[in-house]
Amino acid sequence: MNVKISKNAGFCFGVKRAMKMAWNELENSEESIYALGPLIHNKQAVEKYEEKGLKTVDEVESVPESKNMIIRSHGVSESVYKSASDKNINIIDTTCPFVKKIHNIVNTYHNEGYQIIVIGDMNHPEVIGINGWCDNSAIIIKTPQQMDSIELDKSKKYCVVSQTTMNLDLHKQITDKLSKDLDTVVFNNTICSATKERQEAAKDLSREVDCMIVIGGKHSSNTQKLVNICKEIVPTFAIETKEELDGEELNKYKTIGVTAGASTPDWIIDDVIDFIDSI
Repeated sequence: MNVKISKNAGFCFGVKRAMKMAWNELENSEESIYALGPLIHNKQAVEKYEEKGLKTVDEVESVPESKNMIIRSHGVSESVYKSASDKNINIIDTTCPFVKKIHNIVNTYHNEGYQIIVIGDMNHPEVIGINGWCDNSAIIIKTPQQMDSIELDKSKKYCVVSQTTMNLDLHKQITDKLSKDLDTVVFNNTICSATKERQEAAKDLSREVDCMIVIGGKHSSNTQKLVNICKEIVPTFAIETKEELDGEELNKYKTIGVTAGASTPDWIIDDVIDFIDSI
């Protein structure tokens, strides 16, 4: 059995930065530290931080006044900063710089009278946060098919941004249609370069192997996109940890490819590789 690991697998720059910032705060602070939502979409990694003392909450109202609160790499709405300020909460802002750039674009164009369009999943925390920088007025499009039910006003000015982990092919399909349907539109391709490289590397590797293993959280958007890309080419196993792998099933394949989402720690990837080597 031969194992090939994707060139781009595991923590991206934004997640690595956020996790390091959060760990440093836990190491050096004597005060309680709260995280607004799971730090990343990987429950095994989050558990390690909670064992260290991190408290995960779902809303600012659950954080006591004057305490420390981490804003995760996905970013949040403008209103969250205001609510935290009202409670004198100290913010540890680990928002990915690439996501922060989208907030600035959206806020600027919204204030200039543009209708914002976000290409992404309306239920994803990153998109919820982006929408919060234009008074939650954005049109959110996840698939080309959705556009059939959306009425666009050609007399308006539009500004288009994208969730950083958006599938490249879907993004192109949507922007191609928007460019035909709208007269005045500013396109901002805000898909993270690491996302592009990760998706392209996964696609390339899938063509070289007999099956793929994609490691990452079940709620991780970028991980699920990798799963969808790989399974179009070869049999694909989507897992969070090595415990979900079946040694007998994997024995059917001569060459196995491995990739991982941006929220997957190296130690989980190493565990999977060790398990495959042990078969």
